[in-house]
Amino acid sequence: MKEQIALERLTGLIAFARAGSLGSFTAAARALAVSPSAISKSIQRLEQRLGVTLFTRTTRSLVMTPEGRALHERALKLLLDAEAIEQTAIAARSEPAGTLRIATSLPIGIHIIAPVLPSFRQQFPNVSIDLRLSDQIVDLIEEGIDIAIRIGELPDSSLLSKRLSSLRLCAYASPAYIDAHGIPSQPSDLTGHDTVNLRYQSSGQLFRWPFQVKNHVVEVLPAAQIIVDSSDAVIATVAAGGGIGMIATIMAAPYVKRGELIPVLHDYAVERSNITALWPDSRRTNPAVRSFLKHLEANFSA
Repeated sequence: MKEQIALERLTGLIAFARAGSLGSFTAAARALAVSPSAISKSIQRLEQRLGVTLFTRTTRSLVMTPEGRALHERALKLLLDAEAIEQTAIAARSEPAGTLRIATSLPIGIHIIAPVLPSFRQQFPNVSIDLRLSDQIVDLIEEGIDIAIRIGELPDSSLLSKRLSSLRLCAYASPAYIDAHGIPSQPSDLTGHDTVNLRYQSSGQLFRWPFQVKNHVVEVLPAAQIIVDSSDAVIATVAAGGGIGMIATIMAAPYVKRGELIPVLHDYAVERSNITALWPDSRRTNPAVRSFLKHLEANFSA
């Protein structure tokens, strides 16, 4: 009975540490791969045993009480120590195995990561994949993520990183649109064409199209007839004949191969950002992490 009580206390502390860091039972449940009700029950049992209220709960928020804040740092250290033990055990294995948790944005996940997962698992069948797609930047350490794939400039941090590729942007149109309207020969010709543009969900700003003109980059804000707030919607609309759109070449590549998109103004294409893999130092010796990074590099090279 003592062992059972100790185990319940430990699981409650781990659930509390995650929920306190992430600000919700749902996020904690996702990070720990359990149900939100399991997190809630574990924390309720912990509160009963400790005799304190750890969270103030409302329908919209979860806020730690002063007592909860005082205990959270120690509970988080317990969680990180438990993960360090797990990573040490994983590193002792020569073959990749276990669950590999990957975090990235929706477009990168759909167009770059998901297509390489089957071939990775064919090579390493003992590894299962937990792919998490969100446009929000996640804390790898607090959410227990093994690898994140991100675009753009990265802030200084303690995370390890590897540049996988540059992100090249080019304008595209469908064959049907080109047959009906022709091809612009320079960026200024876009004023005579239908265009499809992206509105950023985070800021509400419209995407300014970059073009490499001689030795400098110019940005154009087209008077788009169709505006969407998802890069996947840009691709789908352009492929359906909605006009010309600016798309990352690595995401347009499958459509080009199938003959659904044709690059236009390709002499003005721009290399804008980097695609970078990030992982915590605690995952440095994880065989699954090392193998997946090599797999990504090989696919980007190809």
